This record gives sequence, structure tokens and C-alpha cells, in this order.
Amino acid sequence: MKRILIAGLVPMMVAGTATAQELSIASFGGKVQEDLAAAIWIPAAEEAGLELRQQSHDGLAGVRVQVQSGNPGWDVVHLGADECAVGAREGLFEPLDYSVIDADGINEAARGDHWIASNAYSVVLAYRTDTYADNPPKNWVDFWNVEAFPGRRALGVTPQEMMEIGLLGAGRTKEEVYPLDVDAALESLAKIQPDINVWWTSGAQSAQLIADGEVDMLAIWGSRVAGVIDNGAPVTFTYEDGILGFGCMAIPKGADNVDAAQKLIALSVSPEMQARIPEMMPYYGPANEKAYELTEASEEVQETMNTSPENASKQLILDVDWWAQNAADVQEDYKMMMVQ
Repeated sequence: MKRILIAGLVPMMVAGTATAQELSIASFGGKVQEDLAAAIWIPAAEEAGLELRQQSHDGLAGVRVQVQSGNPGWDVVHLGADECAVGAREGLFEPLDYSVIDADGINEAARGDHWIASNAYSVVLAYRTDTYADNPPKNWVDFWNVEAFPGRRALGVTPQEMMEIGLLGAGRTKEEVYPLDVDAALESLAKIQPDINVWWTSGAQSAQLIADGEVDMLAIWGSRVAGVIDNGAPVTFTYEDGILGFGCMAIPKGADNVDAAQKLIALSVSPEMQARIPEMMPYYGPANEKAYELTEASEEVQETMNTSPENASKQLILDVDWWAQNAADVQEDYKMMMVQ
């Protein structure tokens, strides 16, 4: 397993604690890891008196290999909450100590016995304002309405979030999505499939598609479209019927520093640390709702956050437990739908 230290961020020594305990955390690398480290992990480590070492992984498969080795090299891992739910079912994580970790303010859908949300993300409907002018698409039903809203479209290659979008596009309400009707979702996606010009494979690709005008509307992570907008492209998006998901933190089974890992997680999800996310990670959101009582971010910034009360109420929370049980069964049918 390749391990990468993020230059400039690690190792991180707390002043005056030359013998500080070392703790290793692994995430996906790139800007998301850099931003989460700056916003919550490094200040949490400082407060706990820990030396934080950062590494990267390639998702749950990499964590699985580490745990199965019997000697995982990471004390804390950051994943998508759907992966955390799968890993918990497989017994890959240590139980979290909720006498140390205060989960008050964190939605029950954003935590489990072995994992807890670290941040929130959204998959949203974005579109070109130069294409739709005064008649923009407002929700996924409009995305499916190719007559009233002609244009090039894109969706993602993984079924998570896209299956939910398929049901919303067919006119189901958020309350009617779960338990997810797989046949109905695939049927809806099959209807729009001939009008999907690109099935994007990465966040970077999705951002490039809408920025360059290769597509006129698409499903995209809110954090990705934010950069497109900031760079001046004629693009905007709506949180209406967005899919609200979470990044998560967990402790690999057999980790060397479980007690210290519990402390780092506890501080990372505290309202005080989470309040830094609106200030430092635009278009992501804190997992802890109490962060909004403490953040110093401007009112304008808070209005853009996906977990602000108004924006969160417009969205569907991804049911990670459903995906933990059904992802493998759905994957092949979804692939077949894309190429039919």
C-alpha cells in the first residue's frame, strides 16, 4: 500500500511537546484532505497534544487490506459515509466511545456505532445560465423533461446518488425514495439514458464539463461547481432535491492508538471545530448542526452552506445503511443501464 505524506502539513508538532504521541490519519489526498486537515484535524491534534501524520488511501479497499494485515498503519481513516457503513458491517472498525465523543448536534443518519460524520457534501443540479436564461431547470423532474429543457446532460458512473436522482426525476418526493425501489430507479434512468451525453467518472471531469460548456446541465458535487462559479463561468445550481451525504471518520480494527484516535475524532466533530468548516471550506458543510451557533462565517457564506437549515431542508439525506446492504447488487444493473 502506497503511503504519501502531505507536504507542508505533516509531521505536525505541538509547540513545547517534543514527545507528543504520534497519530496517523489517512484520507483521499488532494484538496479535500488539505482543507479538512487545516479546518479540523490539525487544530484538533494541537488541542489534544498529538503529532499528526497524514497519509492517503484509495478508499475502503485500501482500509480493508490494512485491517486484514493484522497491523493497520493508520489510526483514523476518512471515507465516504456509505463506505463507513459497509466497513462497519464487515467488522473493519473499532467501536466509537460515545462517552468521549459527544454526538449531540449530529444527525442520527450521520453516525453509527463505528463511524461518525466529519463533514457534509451535496450532489446538486447545476446548469449553464447562458443556455437557460430566464427558464432554468428547478429540480430533477425538469432534468428529465428534455422537451421543455433541451440541452446536453451528464450524470455520474456510480449508482450512489444517481439512483436516488432517478426516482426524484420520476416525480417521487424525498419521503418516497427509501427504501429505494431499484427497478423503478433503473427504469427512470433508462428513460433519460439516450439524452445523457457524458457519464462522468470524477469530480474534476464533471466540473470541466459544465465549465467548458460541453454539457448544459448535470449532477455534480456542490464543492466542485463552486470552483466553476468562482472562476467566472456562467453556471449556477440549486439545492432543491439535492442529495446530502457525509464524509466520515473511523478507527481501523487493531489500530495502535485507539484512545488517542477517539480523542481526535471527538475534537474534530465538536461544534467548535466544525464551526471552522463554513469559514474555510465553502460549499461543504459542518456535520455538527451546533456549529452554526458558533461560526464566524458571514451570513452570505452561511447561506451557501449545504447543511444550513434552509438548504438542508431541501435535500434528501443519503441512506448509507441501505447502500451498505445493496451496493454490490445494484452496481452491475447500473452499468448495464448506462450502455444499453
